[in-house]
Amino acid sequence: THSGDVTFFPPGLGACGKFNVASDLIVAVSFEVFNSFGPQSNGNPVCGRKIKATAPGGKTVTVSVEDKCASCAQFNLDMSPGAFDQLADERVGRLHGVTW
Repeated sequence: THSGDVTFFPPGLGACGKFNVASDLIVAVSFEVFNSFGPQSNGNPVCGRKIKATAPGGKTVTVSVEDKCASCAQFNLDMSPGAFDQLADERVGRLHGVTW
């Protein structure tokens, strides 16, 4: 189990080679996590893996890894707006203490 912050971003063409939109339940993981599965982007074994994230209030969302996050600390997650909305209102901006 890991714990970190969760933010959101406007998706597009991700490091896994797929184009995603805001309503897709996707996540970008840190370079450290992404590259621990291999150095390549397209076809990286982490692509498509499911992560179940739980916010401190108990809300959960299951997301698919489709991108890597250049500015994320090792166990932080950067989600699509659609995924973040399952955990909190976007006005929150950043959630702390999310486990996955």
